[in-house]
Amino acid sequence: MSRTALVTGASRGIGAAIAQRLADDGFFVIGSATTDTGAAKIAAQLGDRGAGIVLEVQRTQSVDDAFERIAQVSDGPVEVLVNNAGITRDNLMLRMSAAEWEEVVDTNLNGLFRITKQVLRGMVKARWGRIVNVGSVVARMGNPGQSNYVATKAAIEGFTRSLAFEVASRNITVNTVAPGFIHTDMTAQLSEDQTSAMLERIPAGRMGSCEDVANVVAFLVSEQSAYITAQTVHVNGGLYAA
Repeated sequence: MSRTALVTGASRGIGAAIAQRLADDGFFVIGSATTDTGAAKIAAQLGDRGAGIVLEVQRTQSVDDAFERIAQVSDGPVEVLVNNAGITRDNLMLRMSAAEWEEVVDTNLNGLFRITKQVLRGMVKARWGRIVNVGSVVARMGNPGQSNYVATKAAIEGFTRSLAFEVASRNITVNTVAPGFIHTDMTAQLSEDQTSAMLERIPAGRMGSCEDVANVVAFLVSEQSAYITAQTVHVNGGLYAA
C-alpha cells in the first residue's frame, strides 16, 4: 500500500509539479483546488495515481468536507502533507484594505493551520510523517507592496520550526521550501523589462522551474531526509543566501 500525500493548491504551477513528482515517486496523491474544474484537471493529470478534490483552506467547513472525501478515496491517512495553497493581494500598506490583509492571512496562514491540524493525529499514530510548507524568498528579503503576503510567509517559517520541535520524537519532519523567482503563470505576465531586471539579480542567470522546487520537496518527504527537520530550504538560484 502506497503512502497518501496531500498537496494543496495543486491545479497549476508549483503545486501541480509537486503533485506529479510525488505520484511518479509512488505516492497516492490527493491534490486540491478551489473549483470543480481545477479538481477535475488534477484528477486527469494524476490518473490512477491520485485524485482531485475541492478545498477552500480559508473555510473550516470546506476543510472538514475535504477530509471526509480524502477518507473515501485513499487507503490510509495522509502521511505526507505539502501546504502549497496561497494567494496574493498586493498593495502598498498605505492603500491596503483590511479585506486585502485578512484574506491573505486567512488563506496563507490560518489555512495552513487548519490543514495541518487535520493530519497530525494520524501521523502521530503512525509514528511517521512528512510536512513541507511552501514559503517564499521574500520572507527573508521583504518586498514592497506585499506586506500581507510577506508576513504570512515569514510566519510559516516560525510555525515550521516550532511544530518540528513538537513532533520530531514521533519520526515526523516539518520543513519549509522557499522558492525564489520561479517560472509560473504569474511570472509569465511580467514585462520583459521586469524579467530582465530580476534576472540580473540571480547568480544562476535564469528563473527556476516548478520542477526545481518539486525535486526538493520530493527529497524532503523521502526516507533519505529523515534527519532533516525545522529547516528552510531555499530554491532561488543564489538570489538570496541564507
